[in-house]
Order: sequence, then structure tokens, then C-alpha cells
Amino acid sequence: MVERYGNLINDDWVMTDSLNINVNPSDTNDTIGEYARASEADVHTAIAAARQAFTSWSHTAPLVRHDILARASAEIAQRKQELGELLSREEGKTLVEGVGEVTRAAQVLLFMAGEALRIDGDRIAGLQAGSDAEVTREPLGVIGVITPWNFPIAIPAWKIGAALAYGNCVVFKPAELVPGSAWELVSILRRAGLPPGVLNLVMGSGRQIGAVLTAHKDVDAISFTGSVPTGRSIAAASMAGPTMKRLQLEMGGKNPLVVLDDADLDVAVECAVNGAFYSTGQRCTASSRFIVTNGIHDRFVQAVVDRLDALQIGHALDPRSHIGPVVDQSQLDTNLKYLEIGQQENADLRWGGQRLDRATPGFYLQPALFTEVQPSMRIAREEIFGPIAAVLRVDSYEEALAVANDTEFGLSSGICTSSLKYATHFKRHSEAGIVKVNQGTSGLDFHLPFGGRKASSYGPREQGRYAAEFYTTVKTAYTSAGIL
Repeated sequence: MVERYGNLINDDWVMTDSLNINVNPSDTNDTIGEYARASEADVHTAIAAARQAFTSWSHTAPLVRHDILARASAEIAQRKQELGELLSREEGKTLVEGVGEVTRAAQVLLFMAGEALRIDGDRIAGLQAGSDAEVTREPLGVIGVITPWNFPIAIPAWKIGAALAYGNCVVFKPAELVPGSAWELVSILRRAGLPPGVLNLVMGSGRQIGAVLTAHKDVDAISFTGSVPTGRSIAAASMAGPTMKRLQLEMGGKNPLVVLDDADLDVAVECAVNGAFYSTGQRCTASSRFIVTNGIHDRFVQAVVDRLDALQIGHALDPRSHIGPVVDQSQLDTNLKYLEIGQQENADLRWGGQRLDRATPGFYLQPALFTEVQPSMRIAREEIFGPIAAVLRVDSYEEALAVANDTEFGLSSGICTSSLKYATHFKRHSEAGIVKVNQGTSGLDFHLPFGGRKASSYGPREQGRYAAEFYTTVKTAYTSAGIL
């Protein structure tokens, strides 16, 4: 018997007749559960519940918010193996990666629990005699949180955790492909002691639910992670509406990894293979462009091919698998389309790119490495979001930097070099929000700000103490002794 799961609206689990069937991409015969699709009326009810709850929740003592987030963190950490397995079943990343992501969610919530106790401000002398001023941070209001399928518990945790820590209420819309991890996160936070209406879960169609959230006058802000087209449509709808919502949009990337002649080859290959192909390349910070100088180019390409030869692609829960399946048929079709495009553009498909059969029916794809790629090719310019990387040959560091910056995106970038001169210059001149030296472009620390530039991001940063810039509003209050 397949279990059914409802939406959380004002502390009630609400079922609907319309159900989303959650299927395992490693084994399409495995149904994880049936998850209720919220109606537009459900979303309106959830927003109203959040607005009503905000009056009291926004004035809750910081220690109360701290304790709730800390309890939720502890439960997630205690259940990391179970939750990691669920995550890997519904998203397709390997179990090691699934457990790692769940652990990250627990760490994020614990960090944000501490932030609830560290909300600071300033006391400044006023310009008039006997007066002073206070600058304080207050919660923003009702936050619409819209999250993607590739990190189904970590991204919701760092958005929702920050929103709650600073005293906001949330209406949460997870990606339809991965409702299970989202449902468990919300259930855990509810058990941790959240009052009714503070956190609401509305699962279902992004087009339908997102339209209500972006247009509703009682939603004060939208925090979104997903594709550039969807982010731009959210921005257009939100800014055109009656509330001029605050926006935090984390979108795509076409992230470069520069490899210079003086790089440690083993380090460069590890950065490249892990950054481009692990998690099936389904990370917004994945390295999709390897920009390699002539002196190391051929050795680097051969070493990457050797590493790819040794990788096992299989069921996400198989401990022998290094890489799991693509998330669903639609993403697999996109990957296959770009493999065709690359060959039509006369790039050399040096390794991989084959559709794979395994013991269970799933969306298995061999990672692919293109060489002889030109910067103007579509496979070097458009986000694919799969295990496909392009190698671009350059003559010098200066050309490598120019090629790295020649993109509409600006999320993450990296360089492999033993030169302090080039590392320092790259950190300063790379047009990206995150820059790595001798590290893969993917991966981030939960206590540091996350976000990009250009088409990759819009609005204040996520994570760390910088999260306060989005989830709070600043108030300046003047006081006078009342004596003239």
C-alpha cells in the first residue's frame, strides 16, 4: 500500500483528490509515495494562516525560536541515514551524497538557531542635544519559499531556517519531483514546536502555486532557487504586483574551471571530475566548462578520461555507485539533446554520453566529455544541468580569464594553479559570486554567504549572517529626553 501525504496548512494535514506520484529515478517501478497537490484555494488559505500567525510569531522571544530550530536540527541529525535514503530514492544522488545533504540541513538549522540569538543593531547618538537613535532589525513578514529538485532538503532548510530564525512566517512550495524530503522537513519542524500557521507546506504545480505566491498582497517576499526563465517570470510578476515584493532569486550557472600549466594535475582532475560529474552534474555550481592552457591540456584530458573510465554509474542506493541516475525523463531528454547539439557543432565527444541499461529501469546516462569546444558553441554557453562538460583550449592565463568571464552567468568559478600571482588575480577579476582556488566549483560552507552575479542571482545573498539582509527589515528609532 502506497502512503499518501497531505499539505500542511495552519497545522492541519490537508489531502486533495489530485495526487503527485513520487517515483524513484533509479527504479521507476518503485513508488515512494503519493503527495497531495494543493489547489489555489489551499494556497490562499495557507497565506492567510501565515499572515495571522505573524502577529505573535514575530514577537516571540529569540530563545524560543532558537530552541525550535535546535530541536529540529537534532532530529534530522539523528535520522540522517533514514532521511538520506529517502532523498536518494526520490532525487537519484548516491546515498553518500544523500546522507551528506541531510547532514548539511541539520547543520544549517543549528547555525540559524544561533543566529536567532545574534540579531544585532546599533545605538547612535542623535544630532540634537539629548537625543539618540537605535537601528534594529525586524522580521519582514510572510515569505514565499520556492525550491528546486536538486537539493531537496538542504536548500529548503537554509531558506526556511533563516526565515524562522528572524521571526518570519513561511509558505513553502517544494519542487514537484521531490516532495518526500520537503514533507519530512516540515513535519520535523512542526514537531519541534512551531505554532500553527508559522510554516505551511503547499505541494504541487510551480506554475499554479507560484503564480498565487508572487501576486498575493499578503506575501512580502519570495525566495526562489531554480532556472533563469522561471526566476525572471517571478521577478516580472512580483514587481508588477501591488506589494513590490522583496526578491531573492538564485538561478543558473555555466561555471568555469580554469586549469593552468603549473597546476597540480591530480588536484585539477579531482576538482574537474567531482565538480562536473558527481550528483549527475545536477548542481547549479557544477563545473561545466574546463578552460585549459596548452601546456597541460592533453595530459589533463587524458587524466580526466582515465578517471571517468573508473566511475560506476548505477542505482543511487548501491554503495558501489559513484554517480546515480538523471532525475527524470525530461532532464534526460535535455541531456541527450545537448549531446546531439555538441556533435552537430563539431565538438569532439571524447568520452561517454551513452544511455545506460541497469538491473532496474531508470534514467541512467554515462557522463560525457567534449573537447575541441569553441566559446561560441551552445554547449559552452547554455546551462545543461547534467553530467556533460566541455574542454576549451587556451593559450594563456589572460585568455583563460577572458573566456571564463564570457558568459551571461556568474555564479561560481575556479582555478587550479600553483601561482599565488594568478590565484590572487583570478579571485579579484573573476566575474562570479563564488571563486575557488584549487577546489571544485561546487560545494559551499553553510556559515558563508551564497549567491552569484549577472543572470545567476538577483537580490541579497543566502546563508550565514548575510541572510539577515533578505529576511529582515531595518528600523531607525529616535528618542529624545523631552527637554528643550
